[in-house]
Amino acid sequence: MSSVAVIDYGMGNLHSIEKALQHASADVDVQIVSNVEKIRLADRIVFPGVGAIRDCMQALDNSGLSPVIKEVAKTKPFLGICLGMQALLTDSEENAQTKCLDIFKGHVEHFSKDLIDADGNKLKIPHMGWNQVTQKAHPLWDGIPQNSRFYFVHSYYVNPDNNEDTIATTDYPQSFTSALAKDNIFAVQFHPEKSQTVGLQLLKNFLSWDGKIK
Repeated sequence: MSSVAVIDYGMGNLHSIEKALQHASADVDVQIVSNVEKIRLADRIVFPGVGAIRDCMQALDNSGLSPVIKEVAKTKPFLGICLGMQALLTDSEENAQTKCLDIFKGHVEHFSKDLIDADGNKLKIPHMGWNQVTQKAHPLWDGIPQNSRFYFVHSYYVNPDNNEDTIATTDYPQSFTSALAKDNIFAVQFHPEKSQTVGLQLLKNFLSWDGKIK
């Protein structure tokens, strides 16, 4: 049976993603773990998170999890979710330029406070609710229609240096990167565990993914 480690560093609704993964496939052993060796032994890694990036990075550093995340992100199918996606970038504007894991070169930026939609209405920050995701080809989009709607809750977005790392975009109202992919890593700004059928399909795809793009 395939094993999945959901990394526990004290931030995020871990039981929600645990239940969603179990629902997506009965043939997986899902464990919420903070132990370095258990993370290394797992077949797949899920790195979730909500909250402030400074608290996230402090928790990772204090628990000694930063090095093992960098290690397994090179070798195993790896899924970053929400703050877990943002932490993979070089740094974040949040909390006075917080240094992150630097797995993807790029920056995390705050949405403008003056966002206006096509009808002239002011858009709220955080970006919260359902929005369309425009995909580029990747195995984790299998069975998910183009421009499907996923559930978002965030005030910051990732801006990778390499445009090829962007595997999906979303408009609010300008286009921003809503998913990243590189080698065996896939990361999303939205919450698949809250995105009903399409979110479960993405998790199902991840649980059968061998970590290769082609």
